[in-house]
Amino acid sequence: MKPEYDADLVAYYTARAEEYEAIYRRDDPLRQTELSEISTGITELMTGRHVLEIACGTGYWTEIAARSAARIVAIDVSAGMLEHAFKKNLPAEKVEFRLADAYNIDAVEGDFNAGLANFWLSHVPRQRLDAFLNNFHRRLGSGAVVFMADNVFVAGCGGDLVHYPGGEDTYKLRTVASGQSFKIIKNYYTEVELRKLFKSRTEDLWITFGQFYWWLSYVIK
Repeated sequence: MKPEYDADLVAYYTARAEEYEAIYRRDDPLRQTELSEISTGITELMTGRHVLEIACGTGYWTEIAARSAARIVAIDVSAGMLEHAFKKNLPAEKVEFRLADAYNIDAVEGDFNAGLANFWLSHVPRQRLDAFLNNFHRRLGSGAVVFMADNVFVAGCGGDLVHYPGGEDTYKLRTVASGQSFKIIKNYYTEVELRKLFKSRTEDLWITFGQFYWWLSYVIK
């Protein structure tokens, strides 16, 4: 049976796991300011919450959310990324990492009233956006809060952008430290597109666009 997730995407992040967090340590004051604002937004929104985190990767954002959340179940489909997440030794009574598919979160046990999905939306094929969001929101329930962040398109950053005629999605060509190259789905959004996507599903929608990142929060209707 064909997996629900993109096997090429999993292979890319598995190959990149060891070097992944370097992207958050770039010597760029503006990037660091925006990342700091994202971190603050997460810790404020997740205070006292039971959180389901989608595509947690190496646990970089999990560790930040754990500063204020009551409990976090963080999932990823890449065992290689989760290896590094486990090495953070986050408190077991508060954080649990699980190997799981973002498109099959019904299999993830737990009761949640918050969701976190940083740098994941850009990897969801546009034809699957509605299905993913509907399932994510249903799993969390009405009244739950959600925080998301992702990249703003900046020409020349993060590899060449590829678009195929007639296709809805765009892709990035990326090379990891080992020399392996990958073509991964990477869709970019404008503020207008994000408002259109979330407006009918949410309340208290807040969207911020920086130069390098956008981030948003909302309450599920």
